[in-house]
Amino acid sequence: MQKEEIKSILATDCGSTTTKAILIEKRDNEYRLIVRGEAPTTVEAPVEDVTRGVINASTEVQELAGRQILTDDGEHILKPMKDGKGVDIYLSTSSAGGGLQMMVAGLVKQMTAESAQRAALGAGAIVMDALATNDGRKDHEKIARIRTLRPDMVLLAGGTDGGDKKKVVSLAEIIAAADPKPRLGEDYQLPIIYAGNKDVREEIKEILDKKTALDITDNLRPTMERENLMPSRQKIQKLFLEHVMSQAPGYPRLMSMVDEEIMPTPAAVGVIMQRIAKQESIQVVGVDIGGATTDVFSVFQGIFNRSVSANYGMSYSISNVFADAGLERILRWVPFTIDEKNLRNSIKNKMIRPTTIPHLLEALIIEQAAAREALTLSFEQHKSLATGLKGVQRERSIADAFSQVGGAQSLVNVMTLDMLIGSGGVLSHAPRRQQSAMMLMDAFLPEGVTILTVDSIFMMPQLGVLSKVHPEAATQVFEKDCIIYLGTCIAPAGTAKEGQKVIEGTIEMLNGSHVDFEVNFGEIKVIPLGVGEKAKMKAKPHRGMNLGMGKNKEIEADVHGGVVGIVIDCRGRPLVIPEDRHKRVEKLVEWYTAMDLYPLKELKVQ
Repeated sequence: MQKEEIKSILATDCGSTTTKAILIEKRDNEYRLIVRGEAPTTVEAPVEDVTRGVINASTEVQELAGRQILTDDGEHILKPMKDGKGVDIYLSTSSAGGGLQMMVAGLVKQMTAESAQRAALGAGAIVMDALATNDGRKDHEKIARIRTLRPDMVLLAGGTDGGDKKKVVSLAEIIAAADPKPRLGEDYQLPIIYAGNKDVREEIKEILDKKTALDITDNLRPTMERENLMPSRQKIQKLFLEHVMSQAPGYPRLMSMVDEEIMPTPAAVGVIMQRIAKQESIQVVGVDIGGATTDVFSVFQGIFNRSVSANYGMSYSISNVFADAGLERILRWVPFTIDEKNLRNSIKNKMIRPTTIPHLLEALIIEQAAAREALTLSFEQHKSLATGLKGVQRERSIADAFSQVGGAQSLVNVMTLDMLIGSGGVLSHAPRRQQSAMMLMDAFLPEGVTILTVDSIFMMPQLGVLSKVHPEAATQVFEKDCIIYLGTCIAPAGTAKEGQKVIEGTIEMLNGSHVDFEVNFGEIKVIPLGVGEKAKMKAKPHRGMNLGMGKNKEIEADVHGGVVGIVIDCRGRPLVIPEDRHKRVEKLVEWYTAMDLYPLKELKVQ
């Protein structure tokens, strides 16, 4: 079907616990979200058929839309649309059954193994472990690790073309000795992708071809100065469909139902983010914070990166956030006194009752304090991974490459960041949108001028796979129905003394009116600017502060309005929160009041 003929689209995302379905239709010459339905995902006993959840979610969409989408027996999706019945195309993404779980292997931990990790993450995988010849583990420990984890797939890299052969072969022998068994399905061989030194392909075939489903693709690190990840990413997604998903309960039927290949959920999110970044020529960071894991995505200089913080979430993994961040870091966001025992109990209650939501204001503040630290920890991990090579071909000198051991320059630059997208229950469903904005500002600490947004109902995966078929429809729904604009954060980088004037300027509205402002160091000021409204801003920083043009250099920029408005954040970068408890509480109350974050009068602030 030609994309011009597509008027009605049904898309599902089969998650680990919930299958979400959305109906998109062309109305008044533009594509809009019509209704959304959901149902429990059905890959486990007693149903063990993923399509059951798809049909159930689609049935809800049918009821809400008030027109027939399924066949009369309710078992199939009616296609194409005719006489107001059915849909033109059906698409789906999936992370059911735990998503795609991979191990990667490379010669040097900080080089080829790191490149292999970036390739797998960008394809939508969860990287369970990265093996390397210099990772400090003995061969028998690596073999035991592979057998214990039982990944869905292994990506083996190593050696530049024409480079090391012996160590690459030894890695292949370790994988062969482990004789890995797949997590799903008993009668098929585990997919192994070889993306290393092309001169060793015959030896790799001899070692792995009989024991595994070996697939060979281009070297992901053909030279020391060049990284080539796309062939590996495409191969991972292809094998995910052919091998992994075909073994999951009901997936063969689901694959026959869809009109485009099923994509791993995180990969689909990455696709729509890359499309928006390219179309708007902007740098983007997105985050999806869930109950068990937090995914961070970024597009800087046209380069896409993704990381998975598998131990940081808001329910099942919240104790890990507490353990790694520490008591003091969580308490620094809390504007009242709470003893350690009560805080620990609050965190543990959330872990053992993951579906509960806070019913007291104090509990909400504590949960959002933990969310800030989960986001901060995940963003730090992402920045350490997003260290792609410099230049058009991502080139760098050999000295730079080896300096990765000490930590390479991250691609992520919060000063050039144009848009920050938040997703996940704690961000998308916060009682007040101001809370979502503040959590993003506190965790990511954007500098300069940054648009703050949240994904309204987490439909980015479906829009990602739709963009492969109909980019125009995906873009229109993303802008009109998916993204909620919170506003624009204006944050000068640098520090000054409390109370010193650090920024002044004017915001000119499109109707000709203007608002003058000046803000002192340590303050937050909010200027109302509604959803869909734009304005021109002229601002001059003082006291050595920087808004992106250099210290004390004036800046002119377009600013977007939103539910919150324009937030001028002069708390400084890096952000320093007073250590003294009374001063800390005083500042938090001042900031939270400026943002209208909580009904603080209901709290007994001490």
